[in-house]
Amino acid sequence: MVVYGIQLPVQSQSALYAEPWEAAAGPADLLEIARTADRAGFHYIACCDHVAVPRRLAGAMSTVWYDPVATLSFLAAATEQVRLLSHVAVVGLRHPLVSAKAYATLDHLSGGRLVLGVGAGHVREEFEAVGADFDGRGALLDETVDALRAALGPEEYPEFSGARFAFKELGQRPRPAQERVPVWVGGSSPAAVRRAALRGDGWLPQGDPREKLPALIARLTDLRAGAGIEEPLTVGAIVEPLYVGTPAWEVGRRTLTGAPQALAASLRAYEEMGVHQIQVRFRSRSRTELTDQMAAFAAEVAPHL
Repeated sequence: MVVYGIQLPVQSQSALYAEPWEAAAGPADLLEIARTADRAGFHYIACCDHVAVPRRLAGAMSTVWYDPVATLSFLAAATEQVRLLSHVAVVGLRHPLVSAKAYATLDHLSGGRLVLGVGAGHVREEFEAVGADFDGRGALLDETVDALRAALGPEEYPEFSGARFAFKELGQRPRPAQERVPVWVGGSSPAAVRRAALRGDGWLPQGDPREKLPALIARLTDLRAGAGIEEPLTVGAIVEPLYVGTPAWEVGRRTLTGAPQALAASLRAYEEMGVHQIQVRFRSRSRTELTDQMAAFAAEVAPHL
C-alpha cells in the first residue's frame, strides 16, 4: 500500500505553489494543519529549507521559508504519530555536527519521528553568504551525508574523516531515538538519482511528470543492485495537485478532481510503477478548505489506494 504525506503550506511561499490565503497565515494555521494530518493518518508532514533568499529571486521564491528544525519541533509537540520530514534540508550550508545536534534533538524529542530529507541546494548567494562551496555542492552533499550518518548513529562519540570534515572524541547527546535515522535524498538530476541509490534510504524526486518516473526508478534499481545494496529504498513521488470532489472554483487544468474512487484509480498508477509514498498537495482557498480536503482524502480516497 502507498502511504501519503504532505508538504506543509505557510512555511514556504514560493509563487510556484503557494495559495493566496497563506500570505496572512501563521503558527495557528500550521498547528491545525499538522494536527489534521496526524488525525487523518498522513505518513509525514514536511518543511523546506532556505537560510536566505537573494533579492533577485524573491519575486518567484518569496523570502518566507521557515526553519525546518524549529518548525518541525514546534509541530512535534502538538502531534503524536505523523513523521517529521525535512523536504529538503540543504545540509551543505551547515557543518554536519551542527546539523546532527539539531536533528538528533528533534528525533529525541519527537520519540523517533524524524525523516531527514536532504538536497544539494540551488541558490549561489546563499552558499556564498555562509562560506559554503556552491560549485562543489554535489561532492559537499555526498560527504555531508556520510558525516551525518556517523554523527546520527548510536555512538555518543562518533568518528568521521573526510576531505572537508573530520571529527572524533566529541560527544553529542541526546542521541536520536531511532537506531537509524532514515535519510531521503532529493533531486532528479543524474547525480541526485545516483546519490539516492547509493547513499539514501529513500528518494524524493522534484515533481517529475509521472511518465518520466519509471525510467528514473529503473535507474535507481540498477544502481543499487550494481552496488550490492539489498536494503529497500523508499521511492517517492510528488503527485499532481488534488481536489476531492467537484470544485466550485477554477482549480487549474493540471489538478486531479472528481469522485474519490476515480482519484484513487489515478493515484494507484504510482504504486504500479514502484512508488512507495506519494506527497499530496490540495488546492484550497482557506485553511478550513485545506483541512476539509485532507480529511476527505484520508477518509474517502486513501482506503482505495
